[in-house]
Amino acid sequence: MTALSSVHETSPVSVRHRWIALATLVLAILLVSLDTTVLSLAIPHLTESLKPTSTQILWIGDIYAFVLAGLLVTMGTLGDRVGRKKLLLIGSAGFGLFSAIAAFAPSANLLILARVVQGVAGATLMPSTLSIIRNIFTNPRERGFAVAVWGAMASAGAALGPLVGGVLLQHFWWGSVFLINVPVMIVLIGVGLWVLPESKDPVPGAWDLPSVFASLVGVVAVVYGVKELTVYGWAQPLALPVAALGVFALVWFCRRQMVIPHPLVDIRLFRNPKFSSAIMSTLLAVLGLAGASFILSQFLQLVQGYSPLNSGLLNLPGTVGAVTGGLMSSTIAHRWSARKATSIGLVVIAAGLCIALGFEPDTSAWTVGLVMFTAGGGAGLAFTVNANLVLTAAPKEKSGAASALSETAYQLGAALGIALLGSATSIVYRNSMAVLAPVLPQDVYAGARESIGAALAAAPKLPPEQAAQLVDVARHAFVNGAVVAAGVAAALLISAATLSWFVLREKSES
Repeated sequence: MTALSSVHETSPVSVRHRWIALATLVLAILLVSLDTTVLSLAIPHLTESLKPTSTQILWIGDIYAFVLAGLLVTMGTLGDRVGRKKLLLIGSAGFGLFSAIAAFAPSANLLILARVVQGVAGATLMPSTLSIIRNIFTNPRERGFAVAVWGAMASAGAALGPLVGGVLLQHFWWGSVFLINVPVMIVLIGVGLWVLPESKDPVPGAWDLPSVFASLVGVVAVVYGVKELTVYGWAQPLALPVAALGVFALVWFCRRQMVIPHPLVDIRLFRNPKFSSAIMSTLLAVLGLAGASFILSQFLQLVQGYSPLNSGLLNLPGTVGAVTGGLMSSTIAHRWSARKATSIGLVVIAAGLCIALGFEPDTSAWTVGLVMFTAGGGAGLAFTVNANLVLTAAPKEKSGAASALSETAYQLGAALGIALLGSATSIVYRNSMAVLAPVLPQDVYAGARESIGAALAAAPKLPPEQAAQLVDVARHAFVNGAVVAAGVAAALLISAATLSWFVLREKSES
């Protein structure tokens, strides 16, 4: 009782309203995170309805996360200046509006455009949620628990996307995966107006527009260049120049932050090994989880023939794992240290992906569920511990900018997980399909080589023997690609765990 009283005296928000506020903020982060993966099961339905090209399919899947990642720093610092509650409510209205536009998009290009603007609106939500938590929970133990709940829901949102998508697609059209955002955002605005306190930096300084532009161009250009190089290699002449432009913009952004009087981001925070290691660990943890979820959702539907609902149910262990890892993070970090908690989380994700190295087209659903539970649990643990490390390393008045960096790493990891692991799967798939070049009509082979979905769609048009051969080769080719992608992700995560183990030692265990 004494502890609660002291918290109440130092906090401008009552105990009851603090926890109602947390529930509201968790609702926002759940939806924004869910939208990074909810489309994974809808891709086959989108392909049938909108007839997108293979490039458009990739953009539909990851443009939301790219834009969100590119604008998080900008919106985090904007919230510090104009007010985090104000920005959260404006973003909620925009997110709901453009979710409705996406739901009824009649073409692939309009859907991509709606996802872009939805990403802009979503970028206003994520930094505001964590920075408001930082400001209303002044007691470190309460704040640790609140961040654990927030992190659990952020991780759960990405893992829960396929299940929510599966349930909706079982009964409604593909646009329903976007339309569910609208009523939730209406509730968020109503409750937020009532319970959320306003907070902002009392002395924010000028908002540097060149820095805003450079951060946006840098993140989007680098991610675009990586994606195009991974998919098309040197055959895409614009990929390398665009990536180089992005690197130049980010270097210029960092140099500018060191000399202007009111930087968007205090680059000196990265001199703190705890801070920089937490950012990198977050990116790789989410890369592994989002990439695994994206690939396994296609594996379940296209290789094993599960319905969208059943495929979503088989992704549920990932949600359970993410929530469990997130809620346990505060206890594990308190008892053992943030260094051990982070390293363990990354290794656990890698262990889950290593299970996928033995996948075959007829791998049991129990094995798929084990992969998702393990990867989800590790991601929930690592991401939540890292979010708290980032949040406590920054001054309270700059919590929006610090939160934005953590969530930029989160969203960039989700986007890169889909782009890099999905692209690696596609490369191996195409190479494995080459054995069919001599036996299939050229036009059929050209289409089937693009994706397993296209191969399955082409099979009924062929004689029975050729159709059976095409389906069998396509299923094995996709699994070959998924295995390679899982191996790449596991190697990255083990490297990150090793780095965290050594870099965080003095800071987290002193």
